[in-house]
Amino acid sequence: MAESEIKDRLEAGGQMSFLDHLDELRKRLVNSVIIIVIAFIGCWFVSDAIYNFLSVPIRQALSEASRNNIPVTGISGNEQLLPIAALKEGDTGRYIFDQATKIGPAVVSTGTSVLATVSRDGDGKLGLYTTEAIFTNNTIVPAGIRLPPEFTDSAVSKPNADERMVVTTAQEQFTLYVTVSLYAAIAVSIPLLLFQLWMFISPALYAHERAYVTPFIGLSSVAFVGGAAFAYYILFPPAASYLLNLGGGEFQLLLRATDYFDLITIIMLAMGVIFQMPAVTYVLARIGIVSAGLLIRSWKIAIVVILIVAAVVSPTGDIPNLMLFAAPMVALYIVSIFIAWLFGKKRTTDGEPA
Repeated sequence: MAESEIKDRLEAGGQMSFLDHLDELRKRLVNSVIIIVIAFIGCWFVSDAIYNFLSVPIRQALSEASRNNIPVTGISGNEQLLPIAALKEGDTGRYIFDQATKIGPAVVSTGTSVLATVSRDGDGKLGLYTTEAIFTNNTIVPAGIRLPPEFTDSAVSKPNADERMVVTTAQEQFTLYVTVSLYAAIAVSIPLLLFQLWMFISPALYAHERAYVTPFIGLSSVAFVGGAAFAYYILFPPAASYLLNLGGGEFQLLLRATDYFDLITIIMLAMGVIFQMPAVTYVLARIGIVSAGLLIRSWKIAIVVILIVAAVVSPTGDIPNLMLFAAPMVALYIVSIFIAWLFGKKRTTDGEPA
């Protein structure tokens, strides 16, 4: 049944049959798949940038978990560590290869060091260049060779060996980028997916209630972004740090990239959905389906459901991390009660006064 026919029937006071509902569900599912596919194609072209963004929390956690922390002390007490971006032309120091690197026919082993300086080549391109030769098993790498660090106006920070994750199969890198692109496509498609959801449930609403489509999509989209950001910046870093430091340095960390990205993307998507609670409550309260009294009376059931969801979403089974995930959900439930109290009203038909 065409959308215009459904609209005409609803405006005329008619009802959709069971087959009409199935046809409408099929249409909305097909539209959702098309939306996600189009978004996936766009995300695939920037999948490396998405990968780098999502890898930041685990890179920081790996960096902390895989090295001994030694306080910075010096002769004068004014010594300090500087980021590589602080390098400028003329600076010299000793560069250490943190992984086996091929320079021409020569292979420089991990841990090899060489004196280097920040300089410009004949084309004026800034880079880090050797000032002494490197002797390998079968080749001599002369002075003046460009080293791997990249420069724009300053050095570009790259993850070191301790901060890199591993892949175990030839196709895993491709599968990983496909997975990252798919999850990103779902995230950026949320407004349109919510619109499809609204169009499916709107036939069950009165005409004046269908006017809440804009607040529903707007508030839900903002809430989803807020939930994903909360998971990325607040929830996941301490959980990852706890997991990776659990052995106290007794284990060699070889974290599979696929396992990590499955974990963080599921957590971010789950928290994005959980943060829908106030937005959905607002719309349901305005329609008259949910009230503050109902939410208050159901608080015991809500706490049980929240703890179950937190146990599923949390990457660990310990009580502190469980509470870390449950606390924001409890806070959202309390906020939802106030929203229902402020904006709630009795449900009316189209012919009754609001």
